[in-house]
Amino acid sequence: MYTSHEDVGYDFEDDPKAKKTLKAHPDIDGGWAWVMVLSSFFVHILVMGSQMALGVLNVEWLEEFRQSRSLTAWVSSLSMGITLIVGPFIGLFINTCGCRRTAILGGLVNSLGWVLSAYAANVYSLFVTFGVAAGLGSGMAYLPAVVTVGRYFEKRRALAQGLSTTGTGFGTFLMTALLKYLCSEYGWRNAMFIQGAVCLNLCVCGALMRPLALERDTPGPGATRPHALSSARSTESVKSGGLPGRTEEPEGGPGKLGTLCDPPGQEGPDQAGPRKDAQAVGLLKAMSQLTVHVRKGFGDWSSGCFGSASLFRNRMFVAFVFWALFAYSSFVIPFIHLPEIVQLHNLSEQNDAFPLTSIIAIVHILGKVLLGLVADVPWVSAWNVFLLANLVLGLCILALPLAHTYASLAVVCALIGFSSGYFSLMPVVTEDLVGIEHLPNAYGIIICANGISALLGPPFAGWIYDITQKYDFSFYICGLLYMVGMLFLLIEPCIRIIEQSRRSHMDGAHV
Repeated sequence: MYTSHEDVGYDFEDDPKAKKTLKAHPDIDGGWAWVMVLSSFFVHILVMGSQMALGVLNVEWLEEFRQSRSLTAWVSSLSMGITLIVGPFIGLFINTCGCRRTAILGGLVNSLGWVLSAYAANVYSLFVTFGVAAGLGSGMAYLPAVVTVGRYFEKRRALAQGLSTTGTGFGTFLMTALLKYLCSEYGWRNAMFIQGAVCLNLCVCGALMRPLALERDTPGPGATRPHALSSARSTESVKSGGLPGRTEEPEGGPGKLGTLCDPPGQEGPDQAGPRKDAQAVGLLKAMSQLTVHVRKGFGDWSSGCFGSASLFRNRMFVAFVFWALFAYSSFVIPFIHLPEIVQLHNLSEQNDAFPLTSIIAIVHILGKVLLGLVADVPWVSAWNVFLLANLVLGLCILALPLAHTYASLAVVCALIGFSSGYFSLMPVVTEDLVGIEHLPNAYGIIICANGISALLGPPFAGWIYDITQKYDFSFYICGLLYMVGMLFLLIEPCIRIIEQSRRSHMDGAHV
């Protein structure tokens, strides 16, 4: 779905008369590929880790602006939702500009959003500066980090993606502690300003996303590289006033030689004209190449997006999309509202010693690794592991309002963190549903659905609190919605089982 001219691991000769060669790049599955894993790891820390720690800032915004919880929660949910929703559209930037430029630009936009949010006068200003600007920058940095790891790995792609995504858990733990310290020492405005400076490291991570260089077989002693020929032609073209096939010769014999020896800045009238023509031709050529490049990138992006429409003929995939619309909000809501729940239960002192969100983050890392190992066992179905983890997570969301002590909340949060490790199984399950050839488009749609869920979930929980003055009903309703999403996943298998039993019964009656 996201393909760029500068991110190609194999090279074909441009000359149709030349023998086409295919050579694997030495950095695939090794070398600079592990630097890409490190870069993606830090992007997950700075982007996803910061977003999972926004509950700390949500409490500060409630105290500062005195707005309703549902309205204030829109700030965090906008940032989280836009980061994922814009994924299919960021593909246009990747196709046109490449992963490196897109990630660097995203780092600048994200940092600018954090810094401008430090001067916000009200919640509505935060909608624009933090929700939209910082969220858009996060999406522009996050998607290239995922795409480039996939391009640099073939045999060890699952391991590389798993290692890079563990940055979310580490980032949640680190960023929660960092934001709590900064808010207590300098206030939330200065904390956001400092965090904006920290997020400039996304530009460094983007700079590490170098495109795969073209590799060619070594030419023979008498062979000439096609690029050398093309560069020679272009140089020759410039020298001859933009006309290929000509070489510059002194026109008019020896009488014209004096004009070639004029000092700089004293060009003759016969020399100034061709030089200006060459500059104009070069500018037009560059503009035409840029136009073709942008048109090709847009074509690749649009064909990928519209080509994914055929996926919706798969009933199981449609059910999976509906599950994604309900699921992610239940995972995000605890991160946004847990700090305030701790205050309501007078557990702030214990939570400051070891935050509940940090428990979720640490166990989440363990859950990703263990669930991935279990799903790789030959006699274990990854789909069954995925369903079981979802069931445990839904039950934990329903049980969260029943916990009123720090110990009980810590146990529930640990179960939430472990069961939410099913995110590492989502690419595997998606591939089982649609096949490897449709995986990029299908996974992009699932991530977009998760973004919509993250966008609507926290404000919905805050709205329920504003009506009932309790978070209990928020978690009950979100837990029930999660179970509804689970039902969508179970409908199609149940239909298949009923059809198989009916066919076997009819075959037995026929016999």
